[in-house]
Amino acid sequence: MALKQANKVETNRVELEIEVGAEAFEAAVQTAYRKNVGKINVPGFRKGKAPRAIVEKIYGTGVFYEDAINDLYPTALEEAIAESGYEYVEDKVDLDVVSVGTEGLCFKAVITVKPEIEVTEYKGLKAKKKAVSVKEDEIKAELEKLQDRNSRLVTVEDRAAAEGDTVVFDFDGYVDDVAFEGGKAENHSLVLGSGQFIPGFEDQIVGKKPEEAFDVNVTFPEEYHAAELAGKPAVFKCLLHEIKTKEMPELNDDFAKDCSEFDTLDELKADIKAKLKQQKERAADEAFETELMEQLCANVQGEIPNAMYENRINESVQDFGYRLQMQGLDLDTYMKYTGMDMESFRGGFREQAERSVKVRLALEKIAALENLAPSDEDVEAEFQKYADQYSMEIEKIKSLIPDASIRGDLAVSKAMDLVKANAVAPTKAKAKKED
Repeated sequence: MALKQANKVETNRVELEIEVGAEAFEAAVQTAYRKNVGKINVPGFRKGKAPRAIVEKIYGTGVFYEDAINDLYPTALEEAIAESGYEYVEDKVDLDVVSVGTEGLCFKAVITVKPEIEVTEYKGLKAKKKAVSVKEDEIKAELEKLQDRNSRLVTVEDRAAAEGDTVVFDFDGYVDDVAFEGGKAENHSLVLGSGQFIPGFEDQIVGKKPEEAFDVNVTFPEEYHAAELAGKPAVFKCLLHEIKTKEMPELNDDFAKDCSEFDTLDELKADIKAKLKQQKERAADEAFETELMEQLCANVQGEIPNAMYENRINESVQDFGYRLQMQGLDLDTYMKYTGMDMESFRGGFREQAERSVKVRLALEKIAALENLAPSDEDVEAEFQKYADQYSMEIEKIKSLIPDASIRGDLAVSKAMDLVKANAVAPTKAKAKKED
């Protein structure tokens, strides 16, 4: 394969003229002959046994050219694109055969390539990173969550049921004095105040005592899922068996030892504070970064091919589909449930895709302008990080992820760091002095 020339024919469109030598083309034609000869009938020969020269004499010398071209062009095009230095961004290719014959193949391919963009400003962007702090109330709330996770239910015998209690009871429901399907259960557990039952039901259990029988009078909501019950009054005959309440562990050093790797409550609090601060700092950094990237998007100049946006949307749709599969669903089922079609579904990713593509292009441009190429040590460390993350051998990771992809991501990351490091906090305008 030889790339004869590469010429821009319009914005983001490049025409490549590619030659395949006589020897390579002849080999492809011979392969096409062997693949097709079994389907060709030639008088005087058993099916599949006719020599190539005879077949070409009857059907023409170019009888196998189309198959040979289809076999050759993908690899030839890929090699030519790599040699041209352009980055191809779309599957669609316009092909035109210039010449074909015993001397070889020459064809032209018009491809869509990554655009040449400019970033008008990337240093000195204005964004303020929020200062973070952790309040005692926040630490207390986390401790209460930990207490709740380590609580236990204990039976209460000396009082009536109260909101927040777990009650164990039987119920039997009737509408117009007729029992209805699904309205009966025995030894059912219910947390009062959880809202699991229809409105008004749980309130009428509050104040009742163990082994007390009572009626609960409610009305099913108008929008109730069972149409035959919607809007109708009902009576549930109930018998309360047991009342349970949460018993919280005491907050002390023993609690810390039982619920964490720490020996004292103070150490546990310090760890909670550190983790809360880390979470807040991460959120503040993401907000700071988002604000800068929005400005960076606005500073991108250049015509970006729609194919790049469509490619990013394709990735988002694919990711969404994978997440659905993890939940036991598929995309077609999801679309039926939501009443969406594919066009409107893809449209929901459009804005995000445009922002993502612009940010990536801007950061790649900044990396090139600032010579932010990663070192070989950086690349090796990144491969090792993936290997550790997926518990795989580093050589296996290298076979799955192209070196160029890792280098590109690291360069973009360095560009992001540069933009953030050179950002400045906005200054407040001074109030005008009144006369």
